[in-house]
Amino acid sequence: MSISLSGTNLARAGDYNQRIVLQAIRLAGETTRQMLVKQTGLTAPTIANIAARLEDMGLITHAGRHHGSRGQPALRLAINPDGAFGVGLNIDRDHVTLALLDIAGAVRGTVTREVRFPMPRDVVAIIEEELPQLMERGKVSPERVLGVGVARPDGLGSIAIPHRPEAFEIWNKTDFPALLGEVMPWPIYIDNDAAAAALGEAKGIGGERIGSFFYLLVSAGLGGAPVIDGGYYRGARARSGEIGLMPDPGAGHPGAVVQDTVSLSAIAQRLEEAGKPMTALDDLLALDPVTATSVDRWIADSTRALTAPLVAVSCLLDPEVILVGGRLPALLIERLCARVDAALAEVAMPNRVPVRPARMAGAAPAIGSALLPFQDQLLPSDAILMQAERS
Repeated sequence: MSISLSGTNLARAGDYNQRIVLQAIRLAGETTRQMLVKQTGLTAPTIANIAARLEDMGLITHAGRHHGSRGQPALRLAINPDGAFGVGLNIDRDHVTLALLDIAGAVRGTVTREVRFPMPRDVVAIIEEELPQLMERGKVSPERVLGVGVARPDGLGSIAIPHRPEAFEIWNKTDFPALLGEVMPWPIYIDNDAAAAALGEAKGIGGERIGSFFYLLVSAGLGGAPVIDGGYYRGARARSGEIGLMPDPGAGHPGAVVQDTVSLSAIAQRLEEAGKPMTALDDLLALDPVTATSVDRWIADSTRALTAPLVAVSCLLDPEVILVGGRLPALLIERLCARVDAALAEVAMPNRVPVRPARMAGAAPAIGSALLPFQDQLLPSDAILMQAERS
C-alpha cells in the first residue's frame, strides 16, 4: 500500500476490463461470451460491449458457433493473430537479434546477425537491411505494429567484457528512441535482456506458463531475473537479478564476479587462449580434444561459480524452478543444467529447486521484448488501475 494509494476511475476500470477479456480470449484460443461471463465475473452486457469493441479494433474475430445440447448455438470468439504485432530487438556485445510476435503469441520470425561489439550505426544498418524482409516473410503489416521492445544488458557500454573497445562506451549515452526512430517508426520500450527473456517464459511463449521462477541468461555476460507470481520483480532500484555481478570468491583472483566465468565471453576467451578461437557458437560442440576439454572445464567451473548464488536464490525466493537460457547451444545448456542441478542436490536446503533449460531458444530476449508493447497497450496488469503508475 505504500507504493500507491490512488484510486481508479470508470475509464481506467473499463480499460482494465477490456484487457482482461482480451487476455481471456488469447489464453483460451476460442471461447464464448457466456464462458467469458463465468470466467471474468463481468455482466453479459459488459462482455457484449467489450467484445464488440475488440472486434471493431480488429483484435478478435468470430469462429463460428458452439453447438451445445439445447438452445441457440453460442457464438465463438477467437483472437485475430493479424490484429496486432510487436517487434523485438536484442542488442548485445556479440549479436543483434530481431523478432516478430503476433497477438496470439506466435513468433512470426527471428533473425540474428553475429557482430562483435556492434555500434549504434551498426544496429541501425542491420535493422534497415533485415527488418523489411523479416516483416514481409512473417506477413506483418506495419500499420498493425504496436511498438518495439528493446532488450539490452544493463551497463551495455560499461561493464567489463574481454576485448571491449573503448568506443563501445557510446551506448552509455545513447538515446534509443532517437537512434531507432527513423527505422522503427513506432513507440519504443526498453528493458533488461534477462527480464525480457523471463517475461516471455512467464507469459507462456513456447510452452506452459510458470508462476514463479528464476531465469538465468547466459549471453556475452550473465543476467538473471526473478519472476514471482507471474510478474517480474524489479527491486527498489530496478536492478534485481544481477547474479552475474555477484562476487565469486572461489575464482582465485581478487575482484572476480560470477560472469567472469559463466558467460559466452568467458568461454570464448578460454578457447582463444587454448589456440582455438571461436568463430561461431557451434564451435563449442566441436569434438577435438582442445575444445572438448575447454568446454568440460568451463562447465565444471561454471557449476562451482553458480552453486552458492543459486543456493541463495533457492532459499530466499523459493521459486518453482531455475531456468537456464541464452545463446549457448542447447546441448551445453542441458549439460550445464544437469551439473548445477546435481550440485544443488548435494546442499542441505529447506527446499529442492530443480534446474532445467528454458523453453525459448537463443532469441528469447528479442522475443520477450516484443511482448512489451502488448503489456503496455493491450494486456492486463495491476498498474493499469493505478494512476500513480500511469505517468
